[in-house]
Amino acid sequence: MLRFFILTIFPEFFDSPLKVSILKRAIEKKQIDVELINIRDFSKDKHRKVDDYPYGGGAGMVMKPEPIFEAIDYVNSISASSKKRIILMSPQGKIFNNEIARELSKEEELIIICGHYEGVDERVKTLITDEISIGDFVLTGGEIPALAVIDAVSRLLPGVLGCDESALFESFSDGLLEYPQYTRPEEYRGLKVPQVLLSGNHREVALFRRKESLRITYEKRPDLLKKAKLTEDDKKLLKELNIDLD
Repeated sequence: MLRFFILTIFPEFFDSPLKVSILKRAIEKKQIDVELINIRDFSKDKHRKVDDYPYGGGAGMVMKPEPIFEAIDYVNSISASSKKRIILMSPQGKIFNNEIARELSKEEELIIICGHYEGVDERVKTLITDEISIGDFVLTGGEIPALAVIDAVSRLLPGVLGCDESALFESFSDGLLEYPQYTRPEEYRGLKVPQVLLSGNHREVALFRRKESLRITYEKRPDLLKKAKLTEDDKKLLKELNIDLD
């Protein structure tokens, strides 16, 4: 079981997302555990204040170090593992991707700190092992990014998706975007399912899907295609598609 400790000033934010769909089932089956730690509980201020004005002046407020340090001390006191990753969700962090999600899914425990205001006191970063961003944009807080990490990491754990093969053929699993999917009916408003998918020829289906995966990645994310580990068969398919990566 992978344990998440979420340090946040808005624990109620996670109430609904953790009670529906795949995450709910994963928690019920004890495949994951999500413990919400309210940073305000560790404030020494009578009003439970966790922020203050920045030294040197400037706009906005900065999250104080003491409540975060003590919240992490608390997690360490109740944690079964002496080794854990401590993640700060921050616009300055490394861009989160499927490779990082897979790496984190191998851990036993993850502490995720949700920043707010103008950020956290720089001294907090002496505690963290990872600084992660979900994109080049700024949100009102770290709760949405933290939830994205929980979801992406959890679905990679064995048994969480129900069918472990699902995670093997998704977008980014092998560096490419996923091939197009179809279901019933075979024809709708004049739009037909590709005949090869109805043929029952597994080799031809696999070939079609790989070719489509290469095509879609080239059209939508050529940057991924240039970094992907392509086989000789992939290169032949690219040639058939008139795609030149040089």
